[in-house]
Amino acid sequence: MGFFKRIFSREKKEKLDEGLQKTKEGVWSKITHAVAGKSKVDDDVLDNLEEAFITSDVGVDTTLKIIERLQERVKRDKYVGTEELNELIADEITTMIEESGVGDNEGTRNDFEIEKNGNPYVILVVGVNGVGKTTTIAKLANQYMKAGNSVILGAADTFRAGAIEQLQIWGDRLGVDVIKQKEGSDPASVAFDTVSAAKARGIDVAIIDTAGRLQTKTGLMRELTKIRDVMRKVIPTTPDETLLVLDGSTGQNAFDQAESFIDAAGVDCLAVTKLDGTAKGGVVIGISDQFKIPVKYIGIGEKVDDLQIFRPKEFVRSLFIKE
Repeated sequence: MGFFKRIFSREKKEKLDEGLQKTKEGVWSKITHAVAGKSKVDDDVLDNLEEAFITSDVGVDTTLKIIERLQERVKRDKYVGTEELNELIADEITTMIEESGVGDNEGTRNDFEIEKNGNPYVILVVGVNGVGKTTTIAKLANQYMKAGNSVILGAADTFRAGAIEQLQIWGDRLGVDVIKQKEGSDPASVAFDTVSAAKARGIDVAIIDTAGRLQTKTGLMRELTKIRDVMRKVIPTTPDETLLVLDGSTGQNAFDQAESFIDAAGVDCLAVTKLDGTAKGGVVIGISDQFKIPVKYIGIGEKVDDLQIFRPKEFVRSLFIKE
């Protein structure tokens, strides 16, 4: 427990609470409404909670799971007072996410540290345009550098106007080299150059931006397969992770974004951004439950250091418990 507290510092907890404030206010008000005039959790309260979760963008399927778990808990514990409800909700949702096997529940992952084995840790970043993909790349680079790693960026989103320039601006701000070619060039060639440069220079982390959207899933899959194939000519096991960036402020649309990318892009972890500007932060709970792919990072502010590793227990307690 001491190790967990050391990793998840008071400063990070305060930033998390602040970043989720809009969602928290909405959740608290809906739960307060759900229990109005009630002294114990009964069927009426659970029906009202169901509506509260769905309107908080948790998602229908995940909401039904939560309500079922609460029903079982109330039945098992016989009498559950409404003053206990928030703790009960937090416990059941945290357990549900833990059982899905996603997130860093015990705080055992030290933030942004990597195992250094002579090869760069390669992150391939995907996501639709406008979700905060380039900003998330910059935040990742900043956090990895703060953890003592050297970083290089690859501008392989070569078709979106301004994408290369945007990444270069961030690279200049952070003092990080950006591997790039001219607009419209082959993204796979940029990825190859990035991994090659990272390996040759002994760089610890290489983060590669990719096209936000191709015309079809088949086109997306073909492009990303080509990128992986050429990178593996340099390092056969690369990439180490394929990170999908989702815009949390879009609520249920984030589910659609995830569905369109996960199969086509071979996604193995997620980052949910823009949680500080929305009351739709409940979408993180639904995404964690439905896709069984780890939400690895959450964006909770506009500053370059406002990116945290997603820890379900702290996230859920921040939403439901007034501490």
